[in-house]
Amino acid sequence: MMSIQAELILEKVREQNPLVHNITNTVVTNFTANGLLALGASPVMAYAKEEVADMAKIAGAVVLNIGTLDERIVESMLIAGASANKHGVPVILDPVGAGATPYRTETAKMLAETLDIAVIRGNAAEVASLAGENWEIKGVDSGAVRAGDASSLSVKAAKQLNTVVVITGKTDFISDGERLFSCKNGHKLQTKVTGTGCLLSSVVGAFCAVEKEYVFAAAAAAAVYGCAAEAAVERLNRHEPGSFQIEFLNKLYNLEPKALRERMKLEEVLA
Repeated sequence: MMSIQAELILEKVREQNPLVHNITNTVVTNFTANGLLALGASPVMAYAKEEVADMAKIAGAVVLNIGTLDERIVESMLIAGASANKHGVPVILDPVGAGATPYRTETAKMLAETLDIAVIRGNAAEVASLAGENWEIKGVDSGAVRAGDASSLSVKAAKQLNTVVVITGKTDFISDGERLFSCKNGHKLQTKVTGTGCLLSSVVGAFCAVEKEYVFAAAAAAAVYGCAAEAAVERLNRHEPGSFQIEFLNKLYNLEPKALRERMKLEEVLA
C-alpha cells in the first residue's frame, strides 16, 4: 500500500512541478537546486527580506535550513515562514547542527516555536536538541544512535513539537506523534556527499506541496530518496562519492515506478 502511495505522490510532483522556496545554506545551494529539478520540482533560492514574503506565498512549500546562519538569514526565514503560514503553504525546517552551539540550538527552537512547521527533518541529535534531550553531536553530524532510540524520539518529538518529524539515519523514522513509519532504503555513500540530508529536506518540501497528509508525504519522500540512492550505487563501477553524486541526480530524474515498488522498504510500525 505505501509503495503505491509513494509512487502516486512522486507522479504528482513530476506532473505538477511544484515551486519549492529554499532558504538554505551556502554549501548546498547548487546541489539542492539540481536535485529538485531532477526530481521534477521547481527550485527557487530567495533570501532577501524584501522579497521572501512574496515568494513564499506563491510557493508550494518553503524550506528553512539553518546550515549557515546569520542575523539577516534568520530575519528572512521568519518573514518567509510567516507568509507561508498565512497562505497555507507548508514549512519544512532543517535544524542543521542544532545542539552543536547555543546560537544554532536557540535559533532552531525559536523557528519551531514561532512558526507553524509542517515537517522537521534532521538527524537524531538535531531533533533531540529541539525536544530538550541530550545527544552526542559533532559539528553538524550526530553520534551513533540505536534504531529503537531514534524510533521513540521521533514519536516523542512529533507530539511535543506538534509537527511531523523525520529522523534520518541508517533507518529513517517518520512520525506525526500517532503514526510511525520506518524506512530502510538508502546507502552509506550518501554520508560522503555534502548536502544529501539538506536535499532530502527540500524533497520532503516538494512532496508536501502535492500531498497534504504530511506524514505520508514525508515517509514517501524518504523512501523515494533512499531508493534513488540504491539505484545510483548499482550503476557505479566503483563506489566513489563524486560519481555517486552525479548518478544520484540521474536516478532522482529517471527512477521508474516498477523499481520503486521492488526496492521500497517502508512500513508502518507501532508508535
